[in-house]
Order: sequence, then C-alpha cells, then structure tokens
Amino acid sequence: MSPEPRSKYAVTPARAGGQSSGSLADILERVLDRGVVIVGDIVVGVVNVELLTLKVRLLVASVDTAKEMGIDWWMNDPSLSSKAARERDQLQAENRELRSRLEALERSLGQAEPS
Repeated sequence: MSPEPRSKYAVTPARAGGQSSGSLADILERVLDRGVVIVGDIVVGVVNVELLTLKVRLLVASVDTAKEMGIDWWMNDPSLSSKAARERDQLQAENRELRSRLEALERSLGQAEPS
C-alpha cells in the first residue's frame, strides 16, 4: 500500500521529547505562506491617567506574501536597497543643480532691474 498524500499544511505528530523537525518546517512554511499578524497595545499610566500608548503591529510573512499584500517598504528604503540609494543620490544631485540654476536666474534678474 502506498501512503496517503499529505496536505501541504498538514502538521506531523510530535515525537516523544519534543516536536519533529518536519512539523516545525511545516508550521514555518504555513506561517510564511499565509502570514501571521500579532497585534497588541501597551498602555502606561499612573492613577488612571494615560501617559504613553504603544501600538504594536507585527506581520510575519515571506517576501512574496508581503508583496501580494501590497507591503514592500524595504524596496524603497535607501538603507536597505541599493537601487533606492542610487535614486536618492540622483534626486539630491538634481535638486542641487536646480537650486544653483534658480540662484543664477535670481541673480541675473536682480542685475537687470533698474536701481
């Protein structure tokens, strides 16, 4: 007899003394494939006066799953993406050039005005 096919997300039973590595891999695959959101609020207060509120939102997912959800902030962050860093540098150079051209125009207009 051939064994029954397992579901992509089936979790294998744990062995005595701990979980098997197969079940951990299955759980990790499922988490990364579908994503997990952890939400929590931390409120610090004294005598019923709220002093500080921290809203914690954590998403654990694969890069592909995050992109499907429309989350891709790391692609535009210059500290994480060389492409974004190059684009930032190009924009800064263009900004410097435009500022110098504007200053030159303002100077030439200032000289052309009658005193």
